Amino acid sequence: VIEQYMLGHGYQQLAKGSYDKERAFFPSTVIEFIKATQAKEWARLETLLGNQTEQQVINDLNKWIGANGSLSTLRHGFKCYGRTLHVAYFKAAHTLNPELEEKYKANILGITRQLDYSLRNNETKRGGIIDITLSLNGIPIATIELKNPITNQTVEDGKKQYRKDRDPRELLFEFKKRTLVHFVADTELVFMTTRLAGDATYFLPLNRGLDGGAGNPEDKQHRSYRTAYLWEEILECNSLLDLMARFIHLQVEEKLTDEGRKIKKESMIFPRYHQLQAVRNLVTAAIKDGVGNNYLIEHSAGSGKSNTIGWLAHRLASLHNTVNDKIFDSVIVITDRLVLDKQLQDTIYQFEHKNGVV
Repeated sequence: VIEQYMLGHGYQQLAKGSYDKERAFFPSTVIEFIKATQAKEWARLETLLGNQTEQQVINDLNKWIGANGSLSTLRHGFKCYGRTLHVAYFKAAHTLNPELEEKYKANILGITRQLDYSLRNNETKRGGIIDITLSLNGIPIATIELKNPITNQTVEDGKKQYRKDRDPRELLFEFKKRTLVHFVADTELVFMTTRLAGDATYFLPLNRGLDGGAGNPEDKQHRSYRTAYLWEEILECNSLLDLMARFIHLQVEEKLTDEGRKIKKESMIFPRYHQLQAVRNLVTAAIKDGVGNNYLIEHSAGSGKSNTIGWLAHRLASLHNTVNDKIFDSVIVITDRLVLDKQLQDTIYQFEHKNGVV
């Protein structure tokens, strides 16, 4: 059901045979995207490298992601022989640049079923097949394990599979290096994690909520599953590209050890459903109703208030209306908590280094 829906709504099927296990991406799709969107840069590289161009580009991309991570590379591109090549284009805040709009439309969101990803399978004796792998222009960004209560399997079995059978040392799963988020879903619930760590893997719910509590409401189309919003809404092409550009971020915290040493803890942050809903609803309201309105966002303790504020502030700062006029001259965040103040600065600054963000 998921694959059929996604292929009918903008995704392309990437053959599992085109996956490079050593590099953990789809080289032919990477090359296809770069050639289609950056023909002039490609021609210049071919003048220098001749028939070695594709191999050089793939090797340089692999090294760059290894050093900088997949999220940074997808957002900012990589260097090949002194030239910057982009491996994704994200939607601009306005429609004044038709060329950028065409490049955005050229993004290739790929879906691959039953991917045999493992180079270490013989060594680890763990399973080496993932249900669904999603990629952006050939670079894997998410995996999904699907479970069905009809076969006596639920999300708990999926969590166990990620903890026991998915080796975090595999390049596909290595933190920051390729995939950024992992989902497990059955017909009732969805959970996610951004870091595989064996038995220590921690999952967060990605559910819509039911009567003020946990869970999901009945499907609006009266289907037998309540989790269609995962692929129909969250992973919809424009939504996923928006998540990549404006939501997912690497959070770095400094912590003191028992010995008094400072260490850095990195976490990949992916919005939970209530955070995504809050930001997108307010953005829609700002475009529709303009400035001068008051809104109250209710978040319970520990539900990610600082990230919701950071995402919203960043989005509003570049928001344009339907005739390409900027809606807000300035966006000011006022808080009386020093810890929250530092978190907000770090969150907002990571998305875009541009004039006016202080």
